[in-house]
Amino acid sequence: MLKDKIAVIGLGYVGIPLAVEFGKKFETIGYDINHQRIDELKNYHDRTLEISSLELKSSKNLKYTINPNDLKSCNIFIITVPTPINNKNLPDLKPLKQSSKVVGKLLKKDDIVIYESTVYPGVTEDECVPILEKQSGLVFNKDFYCGYSPERINPGDKERTLTKILKITSGSNKKTAKKVDDLYKSIIKAGTHLASSIKVAEAAKVIENTQRDVNIALVNELALIFDTMGISSQDVLQAAGTKWNFLNFKPGLVGGHCIGVDPYYLTYKAEKMGYKPNLILSSRAINNRMSSYIAKKTIKLLINSDKKIKNTNILILGLTFKENCPDIRNTKVIDIIDDLLDFKCKVDLYDPWIDKEEVQTIYKNYNIINNPFKSTKKYSAIIVAVAHKQFVKLKQKDYENISQDDPILIDIKGIVNNPTWRL
Repeated sequence: MLKDKIAVIGLGYVGIPLAVEFGKKFETIGYDINHQRIDELKNYHDRTLEISSLELKSSKNLKYTINPNDLKSCNIFIITVPTPINNKNLPDLKPLKQSSKVVGKLLKKDDIVIYESTVYPGVTEDECVPILEKQSGLVFNKDFYCGYSPERINPGDKERTLTKILKITSGSNKKTAKKVDDLYKSIIKAGTHLASSIKVAEAAKVIENTQRDVNIALVNELALIFDTMGISSQDVLQAAGTKWNFLNFKPGLVGGHCIGVDPYYLTYKAEKMGYKPNLILSSRAINNRMSSYIAKKTIKLLINSDKKIKNTNILILGLTFKENCPDIRNTKVIDIIDDLLDFKCKVDLYDPWIDKEEVQTIYKNYNIINNPFKSTKKYSAIIVAVAHKQFVKLKQKDYENISQDDPILIDIKGIVNNPTWRL
């Protein structure tokens, strides 16, 4: 076992895979404020489904706690808390600042604090370091040091797991940068990239998802244009994709904690510096409108089929922000539901991946049901919103069996063979 003692602050989608890997080689303590989360992990259960019970058991040097005082003996603190946005699409740094306060009270001379949370350039040194100094009474880059190594976790992806994704690293001086880089090299099989500064590493992370957001916005807008023309966007993209350098992006909902959030961190900082990031903001606006477009398209198809709108039964398949994972953070499916409810439709929601009881406490007004394909209830329209493996297997007959008259099938993910309409 290696000599450093590591504390991982925050045990969500990012923190738990990291804690498990470090716990195989270092004495590691995973800290979280959620009592239930800690209890479940102690019993080798990860509700995010990112880490199996076997993997949790394999991390022999990993312990869990809800008591920050248990971290006092650690010399490396890795902060992996969420960095969400508020209802005005502005960065919410409260979880990051609160965790910095917790760590600051524990800091000793020569300790290192590494941040993994996605932020705009400057947050680590301009926002977090002053908190660490104030709480500890220590001087940055003299008594303690910082690093930044942005997370690249892809929820639900069992192929590109933590150790198989190249890791960006950085440090507040050359010695610390080397230390941080060596630390991650010890667990990341894919290797590391040592950035020239913390700000460069922060910027690199925030533009990764911004780039994806802009590209998806383009194909979303193209899909809307082609829909007005009566042309299949899928057919168009398939044809265009025959060129070797055509970028393979598909239209769809853009949610989750990364792509739908990270661009706002960059635009916030850009506007603070006096620059208006028009392309990025326009892309965000396009992607945010897609849910409303899909809901209104559904209503239009119902009207064209001479079906009533008020109290009509509509089934939505999938709630999570992506396929084959239980993650509902910033899912845009809820916007479709809310729009349909505004039209006074009766909406049933089915998702085999979610914790039904947990989700029901968050979305109290939603009718979350068990498998509709084992029920006799009929629907006027069915929206396939998420490409879960259970839905990919469905046949036309399955939809017909639960449809009232001819099925109105809305296919957002391109997995239905004969949809009424496809994005």
